[in-house]
Amino acid sequence: MAKGVVVKHLVLVKFKTDLTESEIEELIKGYANLVNLIEPMKSFTWGTDLSTENMHQGFTHLFESTFESIDGVKHYVDHPAHVDFANLFLASLDKVIIFDYKPTLVRH
Repeated sequence: MAKGVVVKHLVLVKFKTDLTESEIEELIKGYANLVNLIEPMKSFTWGTDLSTENMHQGFTHLFESTFESIDGVKHYVDHPAHVDFANLFLASLDKVIIFDYKPTLVRH
């Protein structure tokens, strides 16, 4: 893969309303820990909606992972640590969108 070419893995979620803040925090810590367990996962960031446009459609959290290739994403998805976490994480969600893409840099 050429230097600087990456694949972004975005996960946009709405947690179930019966989850407590501490349960959500524990899920986020578990997600963040995957970067320490799965080598192709190069970085992980997350955040909550700050938009004033009110177009979030109920989604509250976004998680972004960076990989060096689409093969790295596949390895991540198939990795036992991800499979175990995903089963727990997905069961805690009302809504989810997952989107993988190669970013196009417009201006540096």
